[in-house]
Amino acid sequence: MCCWKTIKSNRINMKKKNEKLTSEQKIILFEEGTEPPGSSELNYEKREGTYCCANCGIKLFESSYKYESGSGWPSFFKSLPDVFETKTDHLLGYPRTEYHCKNCGGHHGHIFNDGPEPTGKRYCNNGVCLIFEPKN
Repeated sequence: MCCWKTIKSNRINMKKKNEKLTSEQKIILFEEGTEPPGSSELNYEKREGTYCCANCGIKLFESSYKYESGSGWPSFFKSLPDVFETKTDHLLGYPRTEYHCKNCGGHHGHIFNDGPEPTGKRYCNNGVCLIFEPKN
């Protein structure tokens, strides 16, 4: 994992962008964009492993937390502890809980309360913001 220079921005720690990110990744991670539903190869990933932030490499989700939500985006019922910060956005005219990588500030998606037990949560993640690391 790389070390990035920290710059404070509101509640979320914004850090240097990984120079290897694609333009789509930069738009989603740092301008809070969204990839088209059904476009991520990670929707079909079934192997054991870990999902990491595409910008900074920190581990965010275990594969055992992933489930098929039918939403068109990789979905997880929980994250690893203390890896995200949240804020409320009103871009669609109603409040949604947006989550950002606590390590680099990258926007990953939104949390909804329509997920499976045991949490009832759905972390709806943009696939291009994740790197899958298969279990060795």
